[in-house]
Amino acid sequence: MPIEPYRVQAYNTAKQSENKMHDDTVAKRFGFSGGLVPGVDVMAYMMHQPVTKWGRAFLERGLIEARFVKPVYDGELAELRAEEDNGVLSIEVQSRGQLCASGTASLPVSAPAVSLADYQEVAAVAERKPVNASSYDVGKWLGTIPRDWAGEEAVGYLADIRETDTIYAREGLGHPGLLQRVMNRVLVDNAILGPWIHVGSRMQLLSAARAGDVITARAKVVGNYDKKGHRFVELDALVVGNGNTPLAHCHHIAIYQPREQAAA
Repeated sequence: MPIEPYRVQAYNTAKQSENKMHDDTVAKRFGFSGGLVPGVDVMAYMMHQPVTKWGRAFLERGLIEARFVKPVYDGELAELRAEEDNGVLSIEVQSRGQLCASGTASLPVSAPAVSLADYQEVAAVAERKPVNASSYDVGKWLGTIPRDWAGEEAVGYLADIRETDTIYAREGLGHPGLLQRVMNRVLVDNAILGPWIHVGSRMQLLSAARAGDVITARAKVVGNYDKKGHRFVELDALVVGNGNTPLAHCHHIAIYQPREQAAA
């Protein structure tokens, strides 16, 4: 059963980011036609239809998975098409006539039980060093600098991701896309990266985040490997609110050292 399409005028929130893959000039060096809209923001677009369908229940226990296959560019129209089959929404993001991302969303009967004690709490490194082979050793625990999006910042974030659903302001909730931003911080807070790319995520929400929650991640490196000349890292993490509330269980995949390509 098709769901009403959702259209977004994509916005590159990361033009000034340390990750120069969001900078037009650098991105072109890697074969792209301009700076990339962050994958975590594309994933935030993908959460609109599940929240429209399931409301607050999705924010409390929804499951979403996304893979990013082609860039979404600043200022371009992104069209999200969703189809439901057996309680699962299949979601596709199209832009410039190309499939840019695909994924699924569903609403489990209940949020799985997760123990905070299973996820080691460590601080982000005191001094970041340029990324190398040991930055993300398999088995290593990584923490993040605590982040919060309170007041105007929470409102600004909703504007940045073009979110029009009133549930966040009405119920004082934080958008789950913020949790994905914290997952990116696991990488950034622990090493100085060159241009890098978020390629996919799976996120099981465990509790609705409140606007202004202080959010951290407790992440274990579960993969670090070379594929087609790219260096990949995979993280298994618990995203935590205010030091004591599990907000989401996440699996996060990124290329932390891309193979440089000639501009297409």
